[in-house]
Amino acid sequence: MVHGAFIFGIFSHADIGQSAISRDPAPFLCGRHHRPDRRRRPVFRACSGQTGLALAVTPFNARFLGGFYTAEMVVMAALLVWNRWSPGRLVLFMAFIFTVIVSVASFINLDYFNFERKAPWLWFLVYLASVAVSGLFLWRARARPSSKGVTLNPAWRGYMPVESAILGLYGVGLLLFPLTFSGIWPWPIDAFHAQVYSAIFLAGAGGIYLVWRSAPREELLVLGLGQFLVGLLAILGVVITDAAVHRIDWTAIGTLCWLTLFGWIGISGVFKLYAASRYFSSQSAS
Repeated sequence: MVHGAFIFGIFSHADIGQSAISRDPAPFLCGRHHRPDRRRRPVFRACSGQTGLALAVTPFNARFLGGFYTAEMVVMAALLVWNRWSPGRLVLFMAFIFTVIVSVASFINLDYFNFERKAPWLWFLVYLASVAVSGLFLWRARARPSSKGVTLNPAWRGYMPVESAILGLYGVGLLLFPLTFSGIWPWPIDAFHAQVYSAIFLAGAGGIYLVWRSAPREELLVLGLGQFLVGLLAILGVVITDAAVHRIDWTAIGTLCWLTLFGWIGISGVFKLYAASRYFSSQSAS
């Protein structure tokens, strides 16, 4: 939850007037062919002057990251509300996958960081600490069984492995071939951001698989809530940002594919929320 709070303000406080676009429009005008001058690399150049991020963040990336971390904070809050192994198991498992992938991507792309400043060190400290904490809790509870799961209907049993596989394959694609698999994104993203974003898809795939194997209703609810918020806030962030900068081609095939992907994630979350609510209602009635 620490790294979520670290970037929480980005989503609601991105100042386009002070953005990377207004200072250097070339990345958006020239796409991936723009090569920034490494000698002038700041530690962070984000949407409202300086933020806690240790790398350059454009307004579209800032809104996207802010939306994801907002969703993550809501999911983490569920752990505080229930304060039980379910949904704690799901939350810690997804957090572990996410922080491991982001840490690996950061080590692969060390040249993106200016270690003369404090922010990169804090970036690595936060993520590596998150890996250690979530990994420790999962290891200590490795022999602990999950809470008794609900019986998913055949449609869910057939759908969730497919959903997990699609998200997992796309996440692996972003991690191993970042520039190729990020081609559908409405705005240009570099290899490092693509690899960081792969963690979102891989964590989602892992969470879906975990719930598919054993589906405590609390975990189904939390998973649905997380997917709904990720899909909603990703699309909302693009709409809000583009209303100010007008850089997105909304009729492009890639943009439509991206909207379909995140729309599907959000709608899938809604259906999981509905399924979980029915299980809670049936328990109350009994």
